[in-house]
Amino acid sequence: MRHGFVRVAAAIPRVRVADCEYNRQEIESFIDKADKQNVEIVVFPELAITSYTCQDLFHQQRLIEAAEREIANLADFTVGKEIIVVVGAPVACGPLLLNCGVVIQNGKILAVVPKTFLPNYREFYEKRWFSSALDVRPATMSYAGQPVTITGRPQIMQIGERCRFGIEICEDLWAPTPPSNTLALEGADIILNLSASDELIGKHEYLKTLIAQQSARTITGYVYSGCGFGESTQDVVYGGNAMIYEDGCLLAEADRFSFDPQMMIADIDVEKLRSERRTNSTFVSAQTLLDKGMASSNFNTDNNDTKIIVCCAEKSHFADNSLMRYVNPDPFIPASDMMKASCEEIFNIQTAGLAKRLTHIRCKTAVVGISGGLDSTLALLVCVKTFDKLGYDRKGIIGITMPGFGTTDRTYNNAMSMMQTLGITVREIPIRDAVIQHFKDIGHDISNHDVTYENSQARERTQILMDVANQVNGIVIGTGDLSELALGWATYNGDHMSMYGVNASVPKTLIKYLVRYVADNETSDAQTRSTLLDVLDTPISPELIPADKDGNIKQKTEDLVGPYQLHDFFLYYFMRYGFRPEKIRMLAVHAFIKQQETPLYSEETIDKWLNTFLRRFFTQQFKRSCLPDGPKVGSVSLSPRGDLRMPTDASYAAFL
Repeated sequence: MRHGFVRVAAAIPRVRVADCEYNRQEIESFIDKADKQNVEIVVFPELAITSYTCQDLFHQQRLIEAAEREIANLADFTVGKEIIVVVGAPVACGPLLLNCGVVIQNGKILAVVPKTFLPNYREFYEKRWFSSALDVRPATMSYAGQPVTITGRPQIMQIGERCRFGIEICEDLWAPTPPSNTLALEGADIILNLSASDELIGKHEYLKTLIAQQSARTITGYVYSGCGFGESTQDVVYGGNAMIYEDGCLLAEADRFSFDPQMMIADIDVEKLRSERRTNSTFVSAQTLLDKGMASSNFNTDNNDTKIIVCCAEKSHFADNSLMRYVNPDPFIPASDMMKASCEEIFNIQTAGLAKRLTHIRCKTAVVGISGGLDSTLALLVCVKTFDKLGYDRKGIIGITMPGFGTTDRTYNNAMSMMQTLGITVREIPIRDAVIQHFKDIGHDISNHDVTYENSQARERTQILMDVANQVNGIVIGTGDLSELALGWATYNGDHMSMYGVNASVPKTLIKYLVRYVADNETSDAQTRSTLLDVLDTPISPELIPADKDGNIKQKTEDLVGPYQLHDFFLYYFMRYGFRPEKIRMLAVHAFIKQQETPLYSEETIDKWLNTFLRRFFTQQFKRSCLPDGPKVGSVSLSPRGDLRMPTDASYAAFL
C-alpha cells in the first residue's frame, strides 16, 4: 500500500557551461539512479540542459538547437520508464525565448512550463535573453520532435488520483504572489522549483525560510533543485541547493558547496497535506476567492481554466512498507534545538490559563493532590509559577498528599519533599480508614483488588480535594494529562474531575521534558532538583494496588495499557491528520523498527497496543465529553468544546 506517499527527488548534476550533450548524459545518470530507488518525480535545476550561466550564448541559435536536440534524446532515454523527469531548458516559441521546465515521462514530453518572473536586477539579466510566461500567447508547436502546447495558463500534472503537482522556476518563488499560490489553490499537492540562485552571505537561510513559509502557506510539498558545481564562477558562485519540504517542515537537504553531484530523495505525504487542507477553512476560502476571480494570479489566461496534464501509470514502491523519510517516534516532543524555548512557551500557556481563571473568580487559593508522580508534579510546578507571576503567596497553594493502600515510601517522600522545598502549604490526609469504611458500607471485600477497589480510592481522594477547596474558598487544580484522557485512563468523577485542568492537553511523553526543564533551568535549590529528577525516574503508576514485598511499585500503568510512547504516537496521527489505522501502523513500524539500529518494539507489540488505543479511544469518550476547562498548548486537544466533538457511542468496528 502507498498510504498516500509520493517519492520525489531533487537532483544536482555536474554541468559544463553550454555543453548540452555532456549535461544530458549527467542528467540521464541521475534518472537511472532515481528510477532504481523507485522515485516517481525527479526535478533538475533551472536550465540544466545548457547550464544557467551561458549569458549571451542564449542568443546563439546553435545553443538553442543543441538544447532541443538533447531534450529529444533525453525523452528517448525515458522510454519504458514511468519516472517523471522535470528538467530546465531554453525553449524557442515564435519570437520568444522562454526559460522553461520540461516535463518528460516514458518518452513523451507532457508539458513545457515557462518561467513567469524574470529577475533583472543586480547580478541578474534574464530579460536580456528570455521572455516571461506573461508574454506567451497559447500556441501548439513542434518541440524536440513532439507536438507541445506553450501557454501562460496554470498547468498541473496529475498522477492518477493520488497526486497533482505544479512547477515554478527560481525567481517565481521570490515574487510577492508566486505562481505556486494559484497552483496550490487549483489543486497542486506538490510544487517543483527549478532554480539557479547564487550564494551570498545570509541568503541561504533566507531562502530556506522562504521555501518553508511557502510550503506551509500553500500546504504543499515543495521540491527545490538549485544548480551547483560546474556553473560559471565568472562573477557569482552557485552552491548547489536541493531541499524537500512538506507543509513547512524540512524532509531532506543537500550539502552546499559540494563538488560532487547530489540527489536528495524523500517521500511526501500527500494524504497528510490533503487532510490539512480539508480542515483549514482559510485554504478553502482562498479557493473560493480564486473561483470568483478575486485572488491574485500571475498567469496570463484567456479564461480561468487550468490545464490538467495526465501522467501515465504509477510506480509501485510501497509493497514492502519502505519509506524514505524520517518519522519522529515522539511527535509531541520539540526538536532539541527548540526544547528550552518550547518548554518555556508551554509553561507560559499553562500559567496564563490558570492565572486568568484565578483572577476572574478572585481566588488566591489552589488545592492540588500531590502523589509524587509526574502529572501532579507538573501541575504543582504550574501553580507555583502562576502564583509567583501574580505576586500571590505560595502558601495559598495547598498541596495534599493522600497515602493509600498502594502508596510507596519513594513517592510519599518525593511528594513531601517537593511541597516543603517549594514553600507551599503541606497537608497529609491518609485515605485508608475512609476507604475501608466505604468498603464496609457497600459490602466490598478488601482483598478483592478489582476496579471497585481502585476507583474507590480515586474518588475518595477527589472528594477530599473538593471539600478542602470549599473549606478554603479555593479551586481544585486537575493533574490528568492528554494521554490519559485519550485512553480514558482515569476514574470517572475521580481524578477525571477538577475545577481547572492545567495538564489537559499535555501528553505524557512531553510531561517528562517539562519537568526536566524545570529541574535543569528554573530550580536553584539542590533538594528540589534532586526530587524532580527522582520523580522522572519513578515508574508511572496510580498506586492503587499494594506494593510488592520489597515496598516497590507493583502496579505499573504501561504494563496495563501499553507504552505511552506508542499511544502518544497513535494519538498524534489519529487526531492531527485523521490517518487510517493501517497508515498509523505503517508509520509506527518505520519509526520504531525500520529506522532504528535496535528495534524499540516488535510489530506484534505495535499491533496489540494500536488495537488497545482504538478500542479505548472510542469507548472512553464519555469521560472526555464532560471535561473541566483547561488550556490547549499544542496541535492536539481532546476538549469537547474545541477540537473533539465526538459522539460517546460511536462504533469502533471499522477502525480495528
